[in-house]
Amino acid sequence: METAHEVAIYIDRFHNLDLFQQGWYRMKVSALWEDDEYRAPISPARVTQYDAVDIGAKGTFGYWKIDDVDNSFYTQPFLVKYSRQDIYLSVMVSFYIPNGENEGPPTSSVILRFELIYVPASGNGWTEVQDSSDADLIPVHEFRIPHRALLGLHSYCPVHFDALHSALVDLTIHIVYLKASLTKSPLKRLEQYFGLKSYDIVKASLISRDILLEEMKKISNAIGNTLEDLDGTDLTLGKYEIIQPSKSGLPSYNKGQGTPTKCTPQLTGILRDFLESSGVVVGNTDDIMMYTLSEEELSELFQIVSSQLSFIWNEFLKFHREHRVKILDYLHAIWDADRKAEWSIWIIHSKIEIPHRYLRSMADDSRLLRISSSRKVHQDPIQNSMSQAELYRKSIAQMKINTRSVQDMHIYADPSCIPVVRIEQHVMVVPQHSSSKELLTDDSEPVGTPLLRGQPLEKRASGFQGGYILRAVIFVHGFQGHHLDLRLIRNQWLLLDPGAECLLSQINEDRTSGDFKEMGRRLANEVVAFLKRKIDKYSNHGGCQEIKLSFVGHSIGNIIIRTALTEPKLQPFLKNLYTYMSISGPHLGYWYNPNSLFNSGLWLMKRLKGMQCMHQLTFSDDNDPQNTFFYKLCKLKTLENFKNIILVSSPQDGYVPYHSARIDLCNASSSDNSRRGQVFTEMLNNCLDQIRAPTSKTRVFMRCDVNFDQSTQGRNLNTMIGRAAHIEFLENDIYARFIMWSFPELFR
Repeated sequence: METAHEVAIYIDRFHNLDLFQQGWYRMKVSALWEDDEYRAPISPARVTQYDAVDIGAKGTFGYWKIDDVDNSFYTQPFLVKYSRQDIYLSVMVSFYIPNGENEGPPTSSVILRFELIYVPASGNGWTEVQDSSDADLIPVHEFRIPHRALLGLHSYCPVHFDALHSALVDLTIHIVYLKASLTKSPLKRLEQYFGLKSYDIVKASLISRDILLEEMKKISNAIGNTLEDLDGTDLTLGKYEIIQPSKSGLPSYNKGQGTPTKCTPQLTGILRDFLESSGVVVGNTDDIMMYTLSEEELSELFQIVSSQLSFIWNEFLKFHREHRVKILDYLHAIWDADRKAEWSIWIIHSKIEIPHRYLRSMADDSRLLRISSSRKVHQDPIQNSMSQAELYRKSIAQMKINTRSVQDMHIYADPSCIPVVRIEQHVMVVPQHSSSKELLTDDSEPVGTPLLRGQPLEKRASGFQGGYILRAVIFVHGFQGHHLDLRLIRNQWLLLDPGAECLLSQINEDRTSGDFKEMGRRLANEVVAFLKRKIDKYSNHGGCQEIKLSFVGHSIGNIIIRTALTEPKLQPFLKNLYTYMSISGPHLGYWYNPNSLFNSGLWLMKRLKGMQCMHQLTFSDDNDPQNTFFYKLCKLKTLENFKNIILVSSPQDGYVPYHSARIDLCNASSSDNSRRGQVFTEMLNNCLDQIRAPTSKTRVFMRCDVNFDQSTQGRNLNTMIGRAAHIEFLENDIYARFIMWSFPELFR
């Protein structure tokens, strides 16, 4: 009863999202036991190249190979020339995982490791890569296959490597539990193996058989292709038909009915007590009945199940080769749907109600008007958010994650160190007034107007013929930032929507210390020029049906975005605004900032460097608060045309006031009866009015609090002044994955 697991990995496509270096690449794939280093190594057993590769053309592909020294598989080398490039590898490699002669089903997990090897491009082509001994091993992405999944699994598994090597490898994993193809000790008698482990092996084989049949049925039904050879085969267990593991029911592929084995209720009860006293975990009556089999019957059942498993598995491999693209698409869709449930471990969901507009009357300093009854202000919202996240993080550390899914080790290696995201969501269904309906549908020309090169850009943006939708996303960096600062967020967006047209704004690089009005004007010009180029490109392919214009900003980049939306050049595109994702943006300026260290730094920057944006952020650009830049900006309608508004903040971020990033009330302002408190309240009201504005039939408004794990950073100046969390938004994309994959409709 020697058994083995076969882990078949089908590698379909290598997609270069944004690798920094051009040149030759190849992937190395290996597998190892997670907890048992003394077990036999896991080796690649067979390779199937689905499509013939052209190795004759210089500079295209080489050969794949198996390295017997380190038991690994290397894909053929491939040349990466530019970003967003697809290279189809179309190869399946199977790893053979034998179980020892005295072992039952494994209790240890298996780690799959994917490595990316890079060699600079040269005139010698792929042959240099194949023979190169000094290739640099750069990024690694590992996945854990839980021991429960080793009995049977069919899953899509995307490989992303790391943040500095942005690539996507589309692959699927298929696992089965089989009788070992080679027997180490064929002359040993069955009695030497006979025992409780033998029953476990047969039970595991039955479970693997049921999983394989059940998954093949689902896949064949989903892609609309049946397995005719399998449908015409008798896959019953004969007289052992009634013996089924409790894992799953009988699949519909079973034909006929065998003679069941009899077992009286009294005998069943006695046997259950005996097995449980021996430490055997049993399920239903069918599990117990397996233990009534003799040695010869158990061996016969094992041979029947093993033969069926081998036959079904080979039929699946042939079926996969014929329909691999459809199978990958089906498993990919399942993976997409499962993200929200799997990643909910790190997400706290809640509903919010936006308060009534008037929190304070500007006419009477002493009169406070009604706040929504469900809105309760905590004594310290920052501490409240951090305490809740810390308790949640401790519960994650104590959690036993028991799943049959493939686990991404970027996340599951240390689950308690992953950012905790608290999402407050509000979906508004706003009644449409006549004026707002006109705003939604009153284009300069009717929908369907032909896209002509000679038309002004405003008219060309109003409505187009054709089937294309221009989904444009603009990413804007913060103070003294770089256009690549939001590269990780851009890459996540492209994974969700590969057809998106992304612009990493460069126009304000090295020019973020001046007037926000000038920065906004420059951004507006850059965005309009970008849209013009894309519209011209689409016009050569039938034109656009619709434009969806989204913005993502970090820090003061959000103020630049809002300022740009007030520029006349962007007015024709306001009706096309779709999703706005603000990452730690100071929407209400820097009033009531509790970070005294940061406030001192702001004071020095204003005094020593005279930065205009700092005066505007701190309301010192005018003696009258109601004549300051921020007060006027909050009165302008910069938010109300977005269909989706996502405000990402962190209570650990000391660079941007927590309430300002959330566009929310703070305790200091609510108790401030001075003129400053009145002006702040008016600014808050004006922003909330825009979020509730009836310019869209529905609007999704979310506040997302991100709590990073800073336990490994210790207590240093960066954490004390809050800079660590502010920069973590740019260096950590896991929080963005959680938000985006939980609400994919907002980013497509």
